Amino acid sequence: MTRGFLSDNSSGAHPAVLAALAAANEGHAPSYGADPITAALEERVRDLFGPHAQVFPVFNGTGANVLALKALLRPWEAAVATAESHMVTDESTAPQLVGGMRLVTVPAVAGKATPALLAPAFDADDGTVHHARPAALTVAQSTELGTTYTVAELGELTAFARARQARVHVDGARLANAAARLGTSLRALTTDAGVDVVSFGATKNGALLGDAVIVLAPDLAEPVNRLRKAATQLASKMRFVSAQLLALLTDDLWRRNAAHANAAADLLAARLRELGVAPVYPVEANAVFIPVPPAELPAVVAEAPVLAWDARAAVVRAVASFDTTEQDVDALVAVLARHLG
Repeated sequence: MTRGFLSDNSSGAHPAVLAALAAANEGHAPSYGADPITAALEERVRDLFGPHAQVFPVFNGTGANVLALKALLRPWEAAVATAESHMVTDESTAPQLVGGMRLVTVPAVAGKATPALLAPAFDADDGTVHHARPAALTVAQSTELGTTYTVAELGELTAFARARQARVHVDGARLANAAARLGTSLRALTTDAGVDVVSFGATKNGALLGDAVIVLAPDLAEPVNRLRKAATQLASKMRFVSAQLLALLTDDLWRRNAAHANAAADLLAARLRELGVAPVYPVEANAVFIPVPPAELPAVVAEAPVLAWDARAAVVRAVASFDTTEQDVDALVAVLARHLG
């Protein structure tokens, strides 16, 4: 099969994850999360995120995002997100159709929200029944443009939200990559920063399928538990999703996988700079956004295993994975070199 950089969803599953799935397949176990593997996962999540953290495995990232954000909102409330966030650009109508929620968008700087950019969306609320009250902030870590929020930046955002009686959700599809890049813990980027609920990504980090909603505010546990069933995200044979998450969270495999992907992205960025090409955005996780001559865009996309990110700006995206090799990077650079000169 073709190897490439279209997405970290394109990679296979890590051998440790496959081994964990095979082990989970031995014998029978109680359903819907009442199994010993899920219990072990719950304990491990508390170790990594704090003693009050609770984990709810789900099928995919879209389900995790909609479920987590839905738990923060009442029907007359809205969530605020950057216009470039995955929640806005790539979840189709799932937030509206499945979650029944309103999303209010704000501009971003290199994919990131700031208190100054958020303020107009929150300050526009006049308190009347004619407008949805902004009651939640959702941010992605890392962002859709491959940038990361520092611990200090997250603290500023959560403090801003708290001052406006709003709660905070982190879309952590690549939370592992952000933590590895920043050299910090999962807890520091979530619980300690004042985040209420996290969509924790596993698929992009070496799982076969499945992600999780991790609840950090105790009062949200029951809503998430009940909404998971209502939102069709409750797996009957949950041990198979839990086993993958547990494998990634054991012995810091999640960090090693993420660090490898980040390093591969760094290598690609360095090789591009040798060609005189600078990435469009800072490379702070495992994604590299590459400008190409507009006339060359169709040929680049046809020949290189990259995604046409912004056709109007002639930018392609390359995402490294836990199993990206130096040979993969060399092969991509060789293709790009023919078109970027």
